[in-house]
Amino acid sequence: MKVGFLQTFPRFGKKSENIGRAISSISGLNADLIVLPELFNTGYQFVSREEALALSERIPDGQTTQALIKLAKEKNLYIVTGLAERENERCYNSAVLVGPDGFIDCYRKLHLFYHEKLWFDPGNAEPEVYDIGHAKVGIMICFDWFFPEVARCLALKGADIICHPANLVLPYCPQAMITRCIENRVYAITANRVGTEKRSEESLTFIGTSQVLGTKGEILYRATSDREESIVVEIDPGNARDKQVTAVNHIFEDRRIKFIV
Repeated sequence: MKVGFLQTFPRFGKKSENIGRAISSISGLNADLIVLPELFNTGYQFVSREEALALSERIPDGQTTQALIKLAKEKNLYIVTGLAERENERCYNSAVLVGPDGFIDCYRKLHLFYHEKLWFDPGNAEPEVYDIGHAKVGIMICFDWFFPEVARCLALKGADIICHPANLVLPYCPQAMITRCIENRVYAITANRVGTEKRSEESLTFIGTSQVLGTKGEILYRATSDREESIVVEIDPGNARDKQVTAVNHIFEDRRIKFIV
């Protein structure tokens, strides 16, 4: 299976431009699954809830999801991407999964980071896993990585690959995701962005270093910290179904959860 990511530098509020540039990049790739960053179409640093609502879209009827559905059908691939979702007067930091047959589902970020708590409503449903033929995939968004139970939940539900749109500013995630893969025996694709946004008194610099990780924490590819990139690597999703650490140790069957609060 061929999987990869786009590492982008979105222009804040320039939705059509950001979508167009992403589509152009994906059109040149030969892949089965591509992951894009969190809020790839709008940029990240909102200054009010009203601004977030104005730039958000209904899913799946909005501009971004519809454009990516069209691309997924043309390219016969699956795409996971982050965007701001509007549902009436609620606004969610969400990610969609689309494929050759159209829209599949939407995940709403459970763990909001920093000022996101001012602009977005927290997710209101547990993460799900989706069979895309080659593999089963789950989705989490950016700061969800900080909570190991999110990855564990997806792994217990059968995910072979965790798709992880992100806008990372803290330095810890790329290394921490290695542990998430080891402890769950899954692949992970973290798609981050680069660049700096300063739309208030605070400047945010995004760390890049998007990556594809193997089931034993191998770094199959890690991007630069400061440049847009796109990459595709080949993986065997079957490796994620072997949960044996030794001949007698199984990462799920050995859990003694009745003793752990």
